[in-house]
Amino acid sequence: MRSGLVKVLHPLLGRPMLSFPLGVALEGLHPEKTVVIVGHQADQIRAAFPDTKITFVEQKEQLGTGHAVSMTEPMLEDFKGTILILSGDTPLITVETLTEMVKHHRDAKAALTILTALREEPAGYGRVIRGKGAAAKVQKVVEEKDATQRERGIKEVNTGIYCVQAPFLFQAISAVRPDNAQKEYYLPDIIESALRKKKKVATVTAPDPVEVMGINTRAELAQAEDILAGRVRRHWMAEGVTIQDPGSVYIEPSCRIGRDTVIYPNCYLRGETVIGEGCRIGPQVEIVGSQIGNRVQIRFCTMITESRIADEAIVGPFSHLRPQSQLEKGAKIGNFVEVKKSRIGPGTKANHLAYIGDSEVGAGVNIGAGAITCNYDGFHKHRTIIEDGVFVGSNTALVAPIKLGKGSSVGAGSTVTKDVPPYALAVSRARQKSIKKWAMKKEKNKGQQG
Repeated sequence: MRSGLVKVLHPLLGRPMLSFPLGVALEGLHPEKTVVIVGHQADQIRAAFPDTKITFVEQKEQLGTGHAVSMTEPMLEDFKGTILILSGDTPLITVETLTEMVKHHRDAKAALTILTALREEPAGYGRVIRGKGAAAKVQKVVEEKDATQRERGIKEVNTGIYCVQAPFLFQAISAVRPDNAQKEYYLPDIIESALRKKKKVATVTAPDPVEVMGINTRAELAQAEDILAGRVRRHWMAEGVTIQDPGSVYIEPSCRIGRDTVIYPNCYLRGETVIGEGCRIGPQVEIVGSQIGNRVQIRFCTMITESRIADEAIVGPFSHLRPQSQLEKGAKIGNFVEVKKSRIGPGTKANHLAYIGDSEVGAGVNIGAGAITCNYDGFHKHRTIIEDGVFVGSNTALVAPIKLGKGSSVGAGSTVTKDVPPYALAVSRARQKSIKKWAMKKEKNKGQQG
């Protein structure tokens, strides 16, 4: 990966790569125990997965896959069931394929079952060597670096995913020797052990070789993300969401979207975002960790982060909702308006060119163009309270802490530093002065200087 970050923590759709095979195992197969073998940057991996259902085992010396699995023996030595071995860098595996594999392993009463795949370009994978005849049973698996030229032409590959009966697994691993080009303990060598002891070895072929693609480069990481993103988009379209130009839309798996919502091109939905029914999102909108009600419109070039928007609100175009913003039903935040850590009441409008920060804004309020809440004094943030039905004129500055009473008005161009009583008019600006014939005097002076 040419990176300072361990491979399995590289992000895919906003989640560490390792979370995908782990998620399939934990949520789809419900195992009795889940063990993650870690080595490089072990502490970082543990910190990324605080789930108490996971047990971590550290492989201090990097001596191969067989050696890695042997590290789990102390905690699994009394287990008599089936052990499913997955790879942390195969994020595209599906629960359907693994469920079928476990079922086949049990039905066949096999000691070992190998998940294989047929690849047109098998380079980089161990090759599955079979015997002749109709049965064509597995004879061995050869790593590419140890394979002959003829063996390298075989297209059936070992994916590195196995079902193994627990007692046999650790017996077989104890017999593995590092007699190979890498001088490592290869996990696939347990296949030879099973065959030598005349144990039953079964195989299941992955329905799509893409599922078992290993990630070793940035290009493969991008390819895997594109495949996962496509699965997410197809899921939501099947659930009744319209996505125009699907290839341009990015949706993380943690998002939820209601039916009859339309997502326009170049939108990004991230984190624990929930979008209700009948919404219109985009184009060119980014929503992060936010809850959006029903029939909400999020218009062109808007960014929303960790905020809550109630039904029938309108946001955008060119709006920015920063964390802890809350819009009530029917509120409208228009173009070039920024809201931060504020509640905007039902039916309130800030149609353009305003900043509302650290504020409580009531129902039916009108915020004029160019109005701002001056919430920061250079040391501390202060609250602004605007009660129901207030009219804030254009180009006004509300210097917090301040309270505008119910039904009050603020004249355009005012700087308000004191509370305004209910239903009062606050005007704070210099009296206008007109100098008669000023322009003519200016021209005369200009001529004299010339």
